[in-house]
Amino acid sequence: MLGIELAAVTVVAIVLLVDLVALEPASLATALALTVLVLIAVAWMAATLVGLFRGQAWVRASAIVWQVLQFAIGLGALQGSFAQPAWGWPILIVAMLTFALLFLPSVVRGTQDRRRG
Repeated sequence: MLGIELAAVTVVAIVLLVDLVALEPASLATALALTVLVLIAVAWMAATLVGLFRGQAWVRASAIVWQVLQFAIGLGALQGSFAQPAWGWPILIVAMLTFALLFLPSVVRGTQDRRRG
């Protein structure tokens, strides 16, 4: 699931970069800030995924924080005058599913050896 999330946030980053170059944003500062934040999220998710493959203990905390942020983004996509349920519901569902998977005994066992990595 973390790999799928990394792929999705990477696609969003690419779209934002292309839009930044090809289109004129209403606010350049906002467009740049959003693009930088999404690029930071790509780096965060990539580091988390690498740490997961190495069985490092910190990755569960990182992934849990990401799921909470993703849940907030999904919830925000469902509210307000610019609500996007087509985006919000999948984001919420993936966040909740991944959050639950992070507490499976096999995942906990695989990420609790602090001597690795």
